Amino acid sequence: QVQLVESGGGLVQAGGSLRLSCAASGRTFGSYAVGWFRQAPGKEREFVTTINWSGGSTYYADSVKDRFTIWRDNAKNTVFLQMNSLKPEDTAVYYCAAGPWSTSATSYRYWGQGTQVTVSS
Repeated sequence: QVQLVESGGGLVQAGGSLRLSCAASGRTFGSYAVGWFRQAPGKEREFVTTINWSGGSTYYADSVKDRFTIWRDNAKNTVFLQMNSLKPEDTAVYYCAAGPWSTSATSYRYWGQGTQVTVSS
């Protein structure tokens, strides 16, 4: 069993930065890939980025590539998402999820409660 808690969301102006954290409990966290997804009001949940169990492989949605960076510290059971050059269209609730390597939300077994990111223009 893995429990995930996101933090670091908030209100930021366009062009600004935020760092999200996904803290996990559970001995098996290090064996899972971790993905970040986001959901804006009235829209479906969309894939943002994912990182494999070791941190050696990452994959980004085109919309965030070169602006967002994901990494993990398995010793601290934490995955981080650095978000730079934020745009108003990045506004959403951001969720982290643990599971097999995938860009599909349905593949992930464990989910956090989400953290709100709001980017003002």
